[in-house]
Amino acid sequence: MPAFNKILIANRGEIACRVMRTAQDLGYRTVAVYSEADADARHVQQADEAVCIGPAQVNQSYLVIDNIIKAAQQTGADAIHPGYGFLSENADFARACEAAGIVFIGPTVEAIHLMGSKRLSKIAMLEAGVPCIPGYEGAAQDEETLIREAGRIGYPLMIKASAGGGGRGMRLVHQASELAEQIRTARSEAQNAFGSGELILERAVIQPRHVEIQVFGDSQGSIVYLGERDCSVQRRHQKVVEEAPCPVMTPELRQAMGEAAVKAAASVNYVGAGTVEFLLDQSGEFFFLEMNTRLQVEHPVTELITGQDLVAWQIRVAEGQPLPLQQDEIRLSGHAMEVRLYAEDATQNFLPQTGTALRWEPALRDGIRIDHGLLEGQTISPFYDPMLAKVIAYGATR
Repeated sequence: MPAFNKILIANRGEIACRVMRTAQDLGYRTVAVYSEADADARHVQQADEAVCIGPAQVNQSYLVIDNIIKAAQQTGADAIHPGYGFLSENADFARACEAAGIVFIGPTVEAIHLMGSKRLSKIAMLEAGVPCIPGYEGAAQDEETLIREAGRIGYPLMIKASAGGGGRGMRLVHQASELAEQIRTARSEAQNAFGSGELILERAVIQPRHVEIQVFGDSQGSIVYLGERDCSVQRRHQKVVEEAPCPVMTPELRQAMGEAAVKAAASVNYVGAGTVEFLLDQSGEFFFLEMNTRLQVEHPVTELITGQDLVAWQIRVAEGQPLPLQQDEIRLSGHAMEVRLYAEDATQNFLPQTGTALRWEPALRDGIRIDHGLLEGQTISPFYDPMLAKVIAYGATR
């Protein structure tokens, strides 16, 4: 696959700025896309070229596949990096890039499609011998079947939207009398959020740690893991604090989880950056949760403890080059933590806040990295995710 010269970043905010920084350092020209609300945004100013792709609402701009493909064609961009969120795990978008002869900097259409379904991915993981939580992932979705299967699994149990993420369509059920109502509300929430009411059931793992493994594959068939991240501090099933390495990790457990993650990735011939998420229980047993087929919000903590630039790896792999390192060459050193900076009102149940960013002075010093898409005087609109920046700290020890 030939190298490309111009990369369009199909995103906004901090991740668009983050991807652009590496792309420009590697000598690529960059194209930003923006909505009318983002005309003066930092990612637009940072890019070599910028194209408006529609009004403020995401379903009329950042989620419109045709507009993004047109912007790439108009500017001569021969590759698209999707960032995270928006269209990053949308198989139709990857397919549209392929059809237009544009390189999608991410995994194959098939891997995105399979891993985008909790039900199908769990079946694939069971077949690949990856440890999974006992549960029900069958095709029959009638209430009677789900109630019968719940009785077999036992309580407490989790109801999860198959297409879900971010805690939507998810319910913890403690007893049989609550089940039918919780199935209905989870299904309705999943239908509204993801356009699919398909559910799976799983035994609830109580007070687990949420530990994820960063994996990377190339088109030559090599797959490696770059250590783990602990993302156990969450609010409403959304990560708030992430760190690497995991505080309770042992070398033996890391190897076992890493090899399970590589097995998961290999089962779908994975190419590019991916994250295999596990629940780690108090006895040290771990279970497959899901796979994210993109770069994660929390990737900087892995970059700091490995000394690697994961966006550079993504671009290199998308060009058809082999992975920069083999498994025995990957070293972990030090400790990193990331917190997210949100425009939210903590006194109003964390409702998103809008208004003007009156003052913004990132304190850049040793051991601190700040990834952001923020400008002083910028208007924070109601149209997008309230996360404005990530503050990452690094040191020799936790």
